[in-house]
Amino acid sequence: MTVSDWGDWLPRAVEDASPEGIAVWYLGCNGFVLKASDGTTLFVDPYVGLGDPPRTVRMIPVPFDPADVTEADAVFATHEHTDHVHGPSQAPILERTGATFYAPDDSLVVAREEESWADDHAIDDHQFHEVREGNTVEVGGFSVHVEPARDPDATHPVSYVFEHDSRTVFHGGDTKPSDEFEDIGERYDIDLGILAFGTVGNIPDKETREPKRTRWYNDENQVVEAASDLQFDRLLPSHWDMWRGLTGDPKVLHHHAKSFESPERLEVVEIGDRVNL
Repeated sequence: MTVSDWGDWLPRAVEDASPEGIAVWYLGCNGFVLKASDGTTLFVDPYVGLGDPPRTVRMIPVPFDPADVTEADAVFATHEHTDHVHGPSQAPILERTGATFYAPDDSLVVAREEESWADDHAIDDHQFHEVREGNTVEVGGFSVHVEPARDPDATHPVSYVFEHDSRTVFHGGDTKPSDEFEDIGERYDIDLGILAFGTVGNIPDKETREPKRTRWYNDENQVVEAASDLQFDRLLPSHWDMWRGLTGDPKVLHHHAKSFESPERLEVVEIGDRVNL
């Protein structure tokens, strides 16, 4: 963990915002904040860690200090990997705000047992809430539907569909295309869909530290295939900015997506940007 490069302006910008529908801020990596018109504020996969150099080297600034977050109703985790479940990034938010941590079983094992967040932070056990595919949880004005995800590198990944009034946001974590996405696309009218995108690169192996060909995220064709099956109106690629050797250029997706009916638009954002629905 390091001190934020940006001070506290991003948490203050979220807290001061009064969106008419849903405002979505990109935190870099795969982290997002969603704030609805009723003030309900949700964090999804917020991560401000530095990785594990030289294996995973952070390529973007640390945009906020989690201790500066004073308003949050929930934190959602998509799967158990460090850049999605990370005590130094998420436990201070739970402690400061009393927010609930929603996550699948293996992610909760990390928070409760492997990292033992409650040992170092004033977090009650009732703040940990297990979710599984098929669940719906209500948080303020949001209905959050837990859907399947396909991430071969994770032990139990899920995706989320966030609904508020007539607006809908999908967050797939690090999912790849899935046979179940066509059904999800039929059941929801997804205004904005978030999918991880990046290149295939040589990353030091976790054990041997020898370079290993690594694909953690969707390539250009996979991300458009998933967005098409899910029938996104707008595709927002994430994660492409984060790790040295796996970064990508999301602008190239215009060429891959232009012959498909969905997504209708490509929403390219940088860390700290806000998108309105």
